[in-house]
Amino acid sequence: MALHFTRREFQARLDRARAKMSEAGLDALLLFRQESMYYLTGYDTEGFVLFQTMVVGADGRLALLTRSADREQAAATSIVDDVRIWVDRAGANPGNDVRDMLASLKLGGKRIGVEYDSYCLTARRGKMLEQALDGFCTLADASDLVRLLRVVKSPAELVYVRKAGALADAALKQAVRKTRPGVFEGDIYAAMLAPILKGDGDPPASRWPMGSGEEALLVRYHTGHRTIGRRDQVTHEFAASYRHYHAALMATVLTGRAGKVHRAMFEGCRDALAAVKETLKPGRTVGDLFEAHAKALTAAGFGHAYLNACGYTMGSTFPPNWMDEPMIYRGNPLVLEPGMTFFTHMILVDREKRLTMSLGEQAIVTKGAAEPVTHAPRELVLN
Repeated sequence: MALHFTRREFQARLDRARAKMSEAGLDALLLFRQESMYYLTGYDTEGFVLFQTMVVGADGRLALLTRSADREQAAATSIVDDVRIWVDRAGANPGNDVRDMLASLKLGGKRIGVEYDSYCLTARRGKMLEQALDGFCTLADASDLVRLLRVVKSPAELVYVRKAGALADAALKQAVRKTRPGVFEGDIYAAMLAPILKGDGDPPASRWPMGSGEEALLVRYHTGHRTIGRRDQVTHEFAASYRHYHAALMATVLTGRAGKVHRAMFEGCRDALAAVKETLKPGRTVGDLFEAHAKALTAAGFGHAYLNACGYTMGSTFPPNWMDEPMIYRGNPLVLEPGMTFFTHMILVDREKRLTMSLGEQAIVTKGAAEPVTHAPRELVLN
């Protein structure tokens, strides 16, 4: 079996989930997030783009409802033995299959939590599910139950986070080496992906934002790539993934000559990253991280140019997104604990001057100083 954690580790996670279910008064939990299924059972698939769900019972019973294409996937990658199949056909309503599965588990009339906040459970599918279960049981929103458990990583998970960090550092070396005048952006992508895939990493859950010239101001992936100019600014934001655990990096590489504003922007980002790293300690809040970043960038004269969030936690995620919650924004009250891991990015976008600068890396919260797992440059990269 392609299990990447021990059965004891999975059992400990399931026990914690069941304890939270008991606190919430839930008799069962319907999982729709692929991250939750992977975390609790090892189930690893892209089949979540179509309808599937996993039941976690208060009694510890597990059952998966999926399509025939994922039967072997579930057997090979998970600890789930009870796999049910809904059949692809015209007018298929897998909501009825969910009801039949719950009935067989004697969950009629019970209170069942649902992971509504999921890419799998679209609005249409959610309505279908609710209609099928209307009068059969009571549904409650339990979108955050497993998500909050996943925020604090176990020692076994941190092994994979560190491995992803090493792969990301290797990709950064290629980015710095290849980002030069006359080089096509696609060639840079290819060079950066090579050490990740050669290191047994996974394709990341999101496409990498990369842009040069004015497109360097964009912080989302876009189609169509350029050739790097003689005097250019190039944004690199990327993550490596190992066993679906992600670690990210961000940096802006300049070519030709760096002007005073660009240099000041870099120094501001470097100071802000140091301030955030110093704040990344147990007992502080996620909102404190944002304030440290905002204070440093404002002091550097760039209060007009920073964004409304400066990072997020990272762990095991699936397409289309490597970002996980909590996001780092003003006032977020979540208290930092050892075992949490955050990607913190300092991004400046000056829309009037059409200049940008960024610097970001990932670190683990420990009992003492934060432990970096990726390493952003502390000197301006100028090729």
